[in-house]
Amino acid sequence: MEEPGPEEEKEEEEARFDFLEWIGPDTSAAVFTFLVHPADLARASAVSRSWRRFVVRNGFSKIQCLRLCPEASNFTRIITKQAIASASESDAEHQHRAYMHLSYALLLDDPQDCIIRCIGASTTDNFPEETIQNTLVPTDWVAMMRPSYWSSAGHFDPAVPECLFYRLRSDLCLVQQINIQPFRAFFQYGDPIYSAKYVRFQMGYPKTPLPSQLLVSHDNEGQLAADDNYIWTYTSPQFPMLQESVLQSFKLPRAVLCIGGVVKIEFLGRVQKQEMDDLYYICISHVQIVGIPLPRELGVDPYKNGVVLKYYPDTRRSGVCHGESSGDDGRNSPSKWRNFTTRILHSSSARRLGWNQAILNRLFGAHDASEEEEEET
Repeated sequence: MEEPGPEEEKEEEEARFDFLEWIGPDTSAAVFTFLVHPADLARASAVSRSWRRFVVRNGFSKIQCLRLCPEASNFTRIITKQAIASASESDAEHQHRAYMHLSYALLLDDPQDCIIRCIGASTTDNFPEETIQNTLVPTDWVAMMRPSYWSSAGHFDPAVPECLFYRLRSDLCLVQQINIQPFRAFFQYGDPIYSAKYVRFQMGYPKTPLPSQLLVSHDNEGQLAADDNYIWTYTSPQFPMLQESVLQSFKLPRAVLCIGGVVKIEFLGRVQKQEMDDLYYICISHVQIVGIPLPRELGVDPYKNGVVLKYYPDTRRSGVCHGESSGDDGRNSPSKWRNFTTRILHSSSARRLGWNQAILNRLFGAHDASEEEEEET
């Protein structure tokens, strides 16, 4: 075989030239900010070690998260399992993996009712017949034809607000809209509808852990339904509510990341008096919080004056929020984590963007098949 000549060696050297060095770090950073999908960023970080170092050190995965969801700015710290178990990788690398996972999770599209249980109400007129628990029943009637609804206490002042508090299925849920149905009192003269004038939503996390398997009781309902117990990371605009007994949809201006899994629904202004006592009430028959629960590998905890993003991709994390028990349903096991990456690989978005296993490994720091087999054996 002939030795390459000077011209051929020069061409090979130019072909191996890294354009990041050629255009400089500032211009390179400007170019990389145009990457708007985590798949694009994963491809870029897979080009070479120098490209991956550039992506990680400049925090492009965090920039993508903030673009997709400004609420991610509330995270003051990242805790990952890899950071705890290994000192061989930098904190920037661990944060990169966490934000990459969060970025893709924010693009999942499988909306559902995210409520897992009730926390409490600001007031309840007759407990337990008119408890907040009734708002989880998608009908005005339950067994033995008994009306199903929550009722506030009555008040002479129609401006006094009321609140309902709910716990979502995961620490992190991307909430798209909230559906509320005011209650029509068929058993009262004129079939009055006890709606509110306006409704507003707040999302956040509890300052201290909520009790495991929380059940609303007469003793704890008011205690847990107080603003002092929570840090709110998002407050919606006010939405007008119709005085109609239909499931009314209140779509948020954009999908909002609920950090901490607690949603407060605030009812502002009363419109209906009860004839027998001449007091104003608000009554709600059904509530849905529609969104996308993010994978359980992502969690949060309060930390000083902010909140920590926890990323445990291949461990059974006990608790959904602040040590709260989620049950041993296998959703946090390593096999479920691999199933999640498989679901990503076979999703329509992944196929459209030409994802492959190498991209997934770069994106999430996932193990390859041979490593998994060795671990299982």
